[in-house]
Amino acid sequence: MKKCIELAKKAEGLTSPNPLVGCVITDEFDNIIATGYHHKYGDNHAERDALLKINKGEGETLYVNLEPCSHFGKTPPCTDIIIEKGIKNVVIGMLDPNPSVSGVDILKEAGIDVTTGILEDECKKLNEVFITNMRDKKTFIAIKTAATLDGKIATSTGSSKWITSEKAREEVRKIRNKYDAIMTSSTTVIADNPTMEHRKKIIIDRELKTNLNSKIYQQGEIFIFNEKTENRSRNINFIKTPVKDGKISLEFVFEKLYQLGIMSILIECGGKLNGKALKYADKIYHFIAPKITGDNSCKSCFDYKNITEISECSNYRIDSAEFFGPDILLTYYPIGKRL
Repeated sequence: MKKCIELAKKAEGLTSPNPLVGCVITDEFDNIIATGYHHKYGDNHAERDALLKINKGEGETLYVNLEPCSHFGKTPPCTDIIIEKGIKNVVIGMLDPNPSVSGVDILKEAGIDVTTGILEDECKKLNEVFITNMRDKKTFIAIKTAATLDGKIATSTGSSKWITSEKAREEVRKIRNKYDAIMTSSTTVIADNPTMEHRKKIIIDRELKTNLNSKIYQQGEIFIFNEKTENRSRNINFIKTPVKDGKISLEFVFEKLYQLGIMSILIECGGKLNGKALKYADKIYHFIAPKITGDNSCKSCFDYKNITEISECSNYRIDSAEFFGPDILLTYYPIGKRL
C-alpha cells in the first residue's frame, strides 16, 4: 500500500478532478509483477494501467489505495478488467467517497476476496481534495503564508523579500503544483508584482486596480473577481462578483470556482485576505523563518479581527512540522476538519 501511495504521488496536480491512485500487482509468491498509476485526467486508471502489463491468470493479488471504480467515465470500469484478468485478491486502502462507486460489492459478487482499510488514514490524506469535493461539494481551499517568528510577513513599507530561504521557496513551488489554481489579491499584485507561475490564477480585484501588464497576467488562465464587469479579454476572465460591507464576497468566489470545475486552490496573499479566507480554509501551510522583526507596525500574516479574550482565538490541529533549510513548515487543519 505504501508503494501504491508512492506511485499515486507521481501525478500530483495532473489528475483533477479525479483522485490520485496507484496500483501494485503481485503473483502467488508475493513478487511484484506490475505497477501502475493514474497519470493524468482522461488516461487509464491505475488498475487498468497495471493490469494491461500482465496476462490473464498471472496476477494473484491487486493492491490499490482507492476502491476500484465500477462505472463508465472517461475509461471503462476497473472492476471489469480486474475480473477479466483473473485476480483472486484485492486489497484496498480506502473506500471511494463517490456514491456511484460500488467496486467492493461487484468484486465480492465475482468471488474475489476483498480487504479494505489498509493504511486508511494515509490514503485519505493523499486524496483529501477529492474527498472534500465529493463529500462536501466544494472546492478544497488551502492557505500558504510565510512569516517571521513574531508572525510578520512584511515591514510597514511592504519589504518582504526574502523572509524565507530558497529551500523553503522551492517547496512552495512544489506545493503550488498540487493545486488546480492559485489565488491572490490586488494588494499583493500591486505591491510585489509577482509572477506566480501556474496554469490557472485567481485575482481578487474589486475595483480593477491592477495593471494588466503585470507579470502575473502574462501566462496561464486568469480569473479576476470584481464588482464592475463580466467579460473575457485574452486569457483573462472577468467575473462580476457581489460585494458585502465593501468587500468581495468570498462565499460567491468559492462557489463559483467549484462551478467552474476548479477543485482546489492555494491562497497566497497578505494578512487581510488570509484572515478573511480562514473561515473557509481546509488546510494551512505556514512557513516560519527564524527571524524577529520586533516591530508592531509590521504586517501580520492573519489580520482580520480584534479580540479581547484568548478564548476568542481560532483553533487548529498541527498535522506536521518539517524543516526546509533554516525554516520550518507547519501544516495544520481547522479543529473539526475530518476526512
